[in-house]
Amino acid sequence: MAGKTRVAKYQADRTNQKLYFCRLSCQAAGNTDDKQLYQSHCETAIFHLYGAFLAFTQELGHFYSLNMTAPTLSEIEKALSERTQVSPEIQRLKQLQQQGFLANIERAYQRCLYAVPPDTIVDQTPSDAASPDLIVNVVTLSNQWLPDETTIREWRQQFLELIEQLRAGMVEF
Repeated sequence: MAGKTRVAKYQADRTNQKLYFCRLSCQAAGNTDDKQLYQSHCETAIFHLYGAFLAFTQELGHFYSLNMTAPTLSEIEKALSERTQVSPEIQRLKQLQQQGFLANIERAYQRCLYAVPPDTIVDQTPSDAASPDLIVNVVTLSNQWLPDETTIREWRQQFLELIEQLRAGMVEF
């Protein structure tokens, strides 16, 4: 693979593309006053940000010459362990997956996929069930868990900086 760029060799282009799509979705969210459209753009940004995590995991698999189409951190760690290798990148990502911005990204991604359980939403419905505001309250409460585009931008920036650090430390072996 002599002469190939790092991007081509390890398929880093997909990671970069997903981070770019996340940025575009955040920009679109910031440019709308429509609440439903805003939520749609924020959810799209979260999907792309989580997709960047999956793409970077695949990039790590390529870097370590593992033949895995859709690897998980645990699968890469196990495969490297069988070779008596350790990946500092995998260790750092697993740490952030437990506690840190990656944990927040994964939680937001899961909440985009599945309805938030009712017991996790504070009941703020009016005592008068005939209230005309009831529907508005339900709609408002249904997306309280969704981070705003500023938060998503912060997560994206943190992830981008982490990827740059990890890539800088990834040395041919």
